[in-house]
Amino acid sequence: MIATMSQWWSEMETVTQVFYVAASFFSVILIWQFVASLIGLSGGDMDLDGLDGGLDADIDFDGDFDVDVAAGSDAMDSMDAFSLFSLRAILAFCTLFFWAGAMYFDQGVNKSLALAYAFGWGLAAWGVITVLVNWMKKLAETGTSRIASCVGTRGSVYLDIPTGGTGKVRVVVTGAISMVTARSIDDKPIKAGAPVEVVRKIDASTVEVKTITAQKTEDSTSIERESE
Repeated sequence: MIATMSQWWSEMETVTQVFYVAASFFSVILIWQFVASLIGLSGGDMDLDGLDGGLDADIDFDGDFDVDVAAGSDAMDSMDAFSLFSLRAILAFCTLFFWAGAMYFDQGVNKSLALAYAFGWGLAAWGVITVLVNWMKKLAETGTSRIASCVGTRGSVYLDIPTGGTGKVRVVVTGAISMVTARSIDDKPIKAGAPVEVVRKIDASTVEVKTITAQKTEDSTSIERESE
């Protein structure tokens, strides 16, 4: 088996070998990017700040390339266009481009035609990944806006909030009673059943709460009754 593979590799043209090596390299990077995003890893950020309030770009090594335009620039009202430059989309293009090119070269297809086919496959991968990235971002934005709707409302602690940790609170989110992850505003513990008020949204799934006095618990009492 190894001898057969070695012979197959040695008989291959140099350009085909280069394409196979590049395809393998980009495949590993692309897989790593998706695995990192699933388990929440992030390699850090690179900030590119334009002079005099021009263009600000953040490159997140977990796969996103985000561009912010300073106030006063009307040409870039929608940031969705920049999702085309998602690092994952670029990696997907390179991965499929090199794999397709290597296979077409290996099959003896004319080099110019093989490159054209490979470029088409790369564009297709770019488009698919771009659509997926946009879809995932919209889901995240929807979740964030839902959680934000409970800010300023009152509820009760469902699971104890420990010192410096998070628990669960029962509050109304977009008209429905929901269990939301919560942290105490002063990092002090709050026991289950205590009335609280949502102070602010920390992230897409977590809020910050504070305890409220007995005379301010009418809303939380009504929530308890509705949930029963």
